Amino acid sequence: MSQYLVSPSAELTPTPVEFVQKDGFNAWFGQQDQFVQSWATNFNVKKQKQLLIPAQDGSLAKVVVLTDTLDDLWVAGDLAAALPKGLYQFQGDPAFVERSALGFLLGAYQFSAYKSLEAFEAKLVVADEACLVRLQQTVDAINLARDLINTPAADMMPQHLAETMEELAERFGGQFSQLIGDELLEHNYPTIHLVGRASDNKPRLLDLRWGDENAPKLTLVGKGVCFDSGGLDLKPAAGMRNMKKDMGGAAHVIALAQMVMAANLNVRLRVLVPAVENAVSKNAFRPGDVVKTRKGLTVEIDNTDAEGRLVLCDALAEAQTEQPDLLVDFATLTGACRIALGTELPGFFSSDKQVAADLIAAGEALQDPVWQLPLFNQYKALFKSDVADIANCGSTPFGGAITAALYLQEFVDAKTTPWLHFDVMAWNLRPLPGRPVGGEALGLRAMFSYLQARYSA
Repeated sequence: MSQYLVSPSAELTPTPVEFVQKDGFNAWFGQQDQFVQSWATNFNVKKQKQLLIPAQDGSLAKVVVLTDTLDDLWVAGDLAAALPKGLYQFQGDPAFVERSALGFLLGAYQFSAYKSLEAFEAKLVVADEACLVRLQQTVDAINLARDLINTPAADMMPQHLAETMEELAERFGGQFSQLIGDELLEHNYPTIHLVGRASDNKPRLLDLRWGDENAPKLTLVGKGVCFDSGGLDLKPAAGMRNMKKDMGGAAHVIALAQMVMAANLNVRLRVLVPAVENAVSKNAFRPGDVVKTRKGLTVEIDNTDAEGRLVLCDALAEAQTEQPDLLVDFATLTGACRIALGTELPGFFSSDKQVAADLIAAGEALQDPVWQLPLFNQYKALFKSDVADIANCGSTPFGGAITAALYLQEFVDAKTTPWLHFDVMAWNLRPLPGRPVGGEALGLRAMFSYLQARYSA
């Protein structure tokens, strides 16, 4: 149970929290008794967000939160930090309570593994047991992704991701296996080995399986580049500073897997994470090298900083061998997607129009928006190679998110397998209500909602 989420009991007397739209404040004011009106007379609707109303004995009787709209998921996103110590219970219809409670709980997140932070002292009482369970499962998963991304690379290398997935498999009764170092070559995962071989932290392919073997097959693939120096095509210092987050795709699929298993969806789940560090050493792969992939396609290395698609392509080829009912990958893949959509709107590509439409609708309903970008086949010519079947990146920076997605599509049978590819930032650059600066799960709630609708038992 989250330290900020409390089940109701006879011993608890939570303070009610009422949400009022700013344009309805005068109407609300007119309905209050003389004491409340006297207390609220000097409240500045334009500048203040919360009104703390005392009881006659001086205790806190009620909190009134002013908001532009009651439809915003994040109306309570800053409340955990703003409210004094105590127990609180939101007022409103069930849908509003659950929505605003989620914003409150996500806003209470703090990454305190390396720095002592004073915990917030406001806690939320949720009366509906089913709602409480849903909130807990969602918040646990999102905060897991945040923790994984925020952890410094020294403590979040391939072996650490392996520990996380193994613990998850044990908790939910799944099976976990991994291929380490040269085992990748023995089992024909050459591109994962190629990218990770220069690091002292051996490259790995992490593999988690869970669920009824006869259920529809759902396979999740996550880019697990635990730190990306750029390789021999070295990143500048500014571009390397936050590359601990380059395993954000892995963090997303691990968190999504936790949600799937906690909800006991009717799937045969498989999670594949190619986990590497893209380091610089005497045996680092080079521009101009050619590698034969698991699928058999040869790839010329045009740029060692386009390593994510290399580790993903072998994992996607393996995923395809089982002909899953749905194949989903998450990756912090391109700066081009950030240029197109900014850092707060995750882009995705899909080989199935209906899946894409349903996913977009799920995101809109949950205020977890995702945006579809095109698999524009004309751009395939941009990663042509004179010495190999394809190159690992396009000949121009224009349309970089699309050419990266088209590269990955070469390793998926999109005609037989519905495929979704997410290109995400996995990081909040600015503080927003409910979304502190640092690691973030983007599109995760939308994706789970879609899966829940598709695979509910």
